[in-house]
Amino acid sequence: MRRDLDLQARQILKTAKLYCTAGRVAVLRVLLRADKPLRQDQIAKRLGKKRFNKVTIYRTLESLLRVGLVHKAFMAERAWHFELAHNCSETQCHPHFTCTKCGSTHCLTGMSLPMVKSPHKGFHIHRQQTRLEGLCPACA
Repeated sequence: MRRDLDLQARQILKTAKLYCTAGRVAVLRVLLRADKPLRQDQIAKRLGKKRFNKVTIYRTLESLLRVGLVHKAFMAERAWHFELAHNCSETQCHPHFTCTKCGSTHCLTGMSLPMVKSPHKGFHIHRQQTRLEGLCPACA
């Protein structure tokens, strides 16, 4: 499985015309396995033995953001959450649901919401992200 993820990560990087560095492959592998957006510290923890310092992870995420492979899903408690951008369009990210009791976040892929149009003059919306809050099935 790990080898398959490494091959998949390398292919993604080659398609995006990025060098296949150990850090990029490792971060992509973590994000390919993730079923929800992750903070930078969660990514670092999931890297396990092959730990990279915070700066390397940050720079890796920035390079993946720049080419559109990864995006910032939302910010909570002053920390950005990152995920692969393959379930999102250029203008809209799939909605996310965060449980107000246990704090778990779930991706609501396959669900789309109409783009909001601003009633205020001069505001031009380029990208829409939606985060819903409530109780997950386990806490309800």
